[in-house]
Formats: sequence, C-alpha cells, structure tokens
Amino acid sequence: MNTKQLLFSLAFLLATLTLNAQDDPSKRPSPPAQAKATVGGKTITINYSQPAVNGREIWGKLVPYGQVWRTGANETTTLEVSDNVTIEGKSLAKGRYALFTIPNEKEWTIVINKTIKWGAFSYKQDEDVLRVNVPAKKSDKFFERMTIAISNQGVVSINWANAQADFKIK
Repeated sequence: MNTKQLLFSLAFLLATLTLNAQDDPSKRPSPPAQAKATVGGKTITINYSQPAVNGREIWGKLVPYGQVWRTGANETTTLEVSDNVTIEGKSLAKGRYALFTIPNEKEWTIVINKTIKWGAFSYKQDEDVLRVNVPAKKSDKFFERMTIAISNQGVVSINWANAQADFKIK
C-alpha cells in the first residue's frame, strides 16, 4: 500500500468513527433522558432530551414565551400512559402522545398532541388531544439541564434553569 492509499484509508476510518459517534444519542449535546413512575397501578413514561443552559438566557429568549415548545431538544418529547388517566382532571386515553408546552412567566399550557414527529416544527393545534394550564414558579434550585421527574403521587415536574411547572396525572 502506498502513502496515498494509507492516508486515504486513515481519513476514511476517521470519518466513519466520527459519524458513528454522532449516531450515539448519549453523546449529543442534549442527551436523552426518561422519567418513569407507576401511579395507581398505571405506568407513566416520558422520553425527552435534556438541553443545557450553557450560560444562555432561557425563558423568554431561547424558549420564547407564548409559543409552542417541544419541551426539551431533538426529537419530540413523548408521554406514554399504560391505561386511561386524567391530567389535571381531564381524561386521556391509554397511548403514546407528543408532550408540548407553551411557557409563560406565570402560567404554562401543557399540550398533549397525537402526532409525534421531530421537534415542534410540524405541530398542529387541531391535533391536540388535551390542554391544561398550570402555574409556573421559581424552582427551589437551579437546573443546568432540563429535567422532568414524576413522583409516586403522579406529579410531573418540568424544571430548567430557575423555572418549574408541575401537572398531575391520576
């Protein structure tokens, strides 16, 4: 093998390794995460990606107020329930849904939508299954990465930077 062939082979190997590393979701700047709990015998699972603050102004800037947000990064955040539930008293049938939010300073709208695609780019309001408004508050601590947690009582908490929004699933 001559020098030219060796260099080409090494460049090809390096490009292949780089592309394969990018295919690994855990190596993304906003890695995948999951919140899961069993509430009243029903399993609730939320799959999302965790963007980081990275010194940016989040609320009202990176995530504009009053606009549909994918509630994370990368793929659409999903909510899956193993049986029929209620969210803030409104019925939701067993299934897998897109979870969007519309953040505002004092209140967030939690949006459950039937179409799961990439991000919020293809969001259509007429595909909403359910919407509820919940208060927004300052979180007790700062969250560098967006974090979603589900308590055993069914309280879903969305935290990022210094903001928190909670909604209840029964």
